[in-house]
Amino acid sequence: MANLARQLRQEQQQQTVKAPKKKHLHRKGLSPGEKILGLVFGAFVCIGSTQIISNQSDIYQLNKGIQLTEREIQTQQKSISDLTVQVNELSQYNRIKEKARELGLQLNEQNVKVVQD
Repeated sequence: MANLARQLRQEQQQQTVKAPKKKHLHRKGLSPGEKILGLVFGAFVCIGSTQIISNQSDIYQLNKGIQLTEREIQTQQKSISDLTVQVNELSQYNRIKEKARELGLQLNEQNVKVVQD
């Protein structure tokens, strides 16, 4: 029995050793399908990067326009506040009374009506 087991082991080892080795096929270059896929992928990358750059440029231009508009709004708000202060100064009672005297108007207290807010 022991001899038979040894023979089986030796045969199994010889079979595993004698297994034919796979030959590696060395291909030269890429197949036409792989070349087309590479070109299509490259085209998508180029188109995508161009699209991204174009979008970023548009966003930059819009942001620039927004900033200019905000700057104009701030300038107008400052002008409005300055004019409001000027209106308040010019509408003071003493100044109006002086202007009326310069123009020859006189205050008739019987014609004055008091209006309250």
